[in-house]
Amino acid sequence: MSSNLHPMLNVAIKAARAAGAIINRAALDVEAVRISQKQVNDFVTEVDHASEQAIIETLLTAYPGHGILAEESGTEHGARDSDYVWIIDPLDGTTNFIHGFPVYCVSIALSFRGKIEQAVVYDPTRNDLFTASKGRGAFLNERRIRVSKRTMLNQSLISTGFPFRAGDNFKQYLAIMADLMPRAAGLRRPGAAALDLAYVAAGYCDAFFETGLNIWDVAAGSLLVTEAGGLIGNFTGEGEYLEQRECMAGSPRIYGQLVPILHKYSKFAGVDDKLAATERARAVGGSRRTAGAGTEGNEADLYARSTVGLNDEAAAQHQQQEAVAPAAPVQRKLVRAKRPAAEGAQPTGSDYKQP
Repeated sequence: MSSNLHPMLNVAIKAARAAGAIINRAALDVEAVRISQKQVNDFVTEVDHASEQAIIETLLTAYPGHGILAEESGTEHGARDSDYVWIIDPLDGTTNFIHGFPVYCVSIALSFRGKIEQAVVYDPTRNDLFTASKGRGAFLNERRIRVSKRTMLNQSLISTGFPFRAGDNFKQYLAIMADLMPRAAGLRRPGAAALDLAYVAAGYCDAFFETGLNIWDVAAGSLLVTEAGGLIGNFTGEGEYLEQRECMAGSPRIYGQLVPILHKYSKFAGVDDKLAATERARAVGGSRRTAGAGTEGNEADLYARSTVGLNDEAAAQHQQQEAVAPAAPVQRKLVRAKRPAAEGAQPTGSDYKQP
């Protein structure tokens, strides 16, 4: 721990590293980890519970009067009426962890009267420690980090999370991807929202968006983003997001270009925008079904529908990228010339020619 850090942040770092040690030991034999299912495609392991317990014990030993809001145990531990509340996700990316896919993290944030003041996101597989204190900047392994400097959406890498629970709006996500993928350099789904936000803060990706998130998924990452110079809010661009179950973050210029694309898909959008989003989802979903017939025309229709609304410059660039490359020159070969030969004569080099 560093003497230059806020004392509460130092305690959070100690707790995150204790949880990370538990996770790393379990990762050595992940097949032996006991797994249960909270709901369809939503898993919890004994590692989640053990790491959460280690975090809570560390925090309450230092600050017994603080409150706790944890993913697995809720508000069972800590004070119920404290202005200070620790918001904990002991293992963000549990599905990745149980498959041995090394993208998961520990997320710890401290809220004071509803505002995030301290944040730690710890990636135990890479020993990457992201930290932030309000007003003091964001850091990765004690090195100052900033959001990316890219200004054009078509040069940007965007991270997201796909819907995976029963009741999630899959058609809407298809529409969002159809709107966004032709406009961006790439779309990624790593599977751990807290780490996605930390990567936005570090400039590894330029923006992030997802729906269905809980407060423990975004609390720590949100402070990392803002302290690194980024913006975070809901899909309409408004700053209230912690408990709204939709989140968008990015560098200021990219964030501003995402709002016009995503705002109609927000649950806070106006009636006209919601109708437009519904029609867009139907259009994309309908073209997807017809494309299943496998005809070339239907595939072209799907592509055309997915790029509706691109501005002229982006459309021209996309068409240029899709232009057919010049045909490769045909390889020349020797063939036998068809001409009469004297009976019994052997062919000579003059009996062959190039076409």
